[in-house]
Amino acid sequence: MSEVMGLHTDEIDIPEKVQVEVDGAVVKVKGPLGELSRELSSPYVRIVRNGDAVVVIGDTKRAKHRALVGTFASHIRNMIHGVTEGFECRMRIVYAHFPIKAAAKGEVFVIENFLGEKHPRTAKVQSGVKVAVKGDQVTITGSDIEEVGQTAANIERATRIKGYDPRIFQDGIYITEKAGR
Repeated sequence: MSEVMGLHTDEIDIPEKVQVEVDGAVVKVKGPLGELSRELSSPYVRIVRNGDAVVVIGDTKRAKHRALVGTFASHIRNMIHGVTEGFECRMRIVYAHFPIKAAAKGEVFVIENFLGEKHPRTAKVQSGVKVAVKGDQVTITGSDIEEVGQTAANIERATRIKGYDPRIFQDGIYITEKAGR
């Protein structure tokens, strides 16, 4: 981040394989793994395309507006990373007595035999996200970091145990690793 004549700016370089369009507050990023679009609007921050870079400009010296410049730049960097390399989240299925059976069925992740329950628990899989189960490992991949993270949180929340001591009853599906691919 740099300061030019009282304005705070952050410049994001665009890789060769990526196309970025800036239309007002809407930023569209296209790459080998797909297309992402996001509205980043604030009256104090402008986003402009400058050759092979996107520049985020803060119009005032206030700390809150400087923070918005960094936030918007991070969102754009995550979008570029998502359409070029993608994001991945790994989870682990943990059980003590009742073996948990988990499978992805379309836009729903189904967890069967959790603590011996007769009815399966379900978690929503966000659009554009792929979930794979292999043994006790669950792998979630996608190009949008927020959708990958939300899917992992949905699965983890679906196996939350209420009314029992979590130090003793540790059964569930837990996030073990978050990373860009």
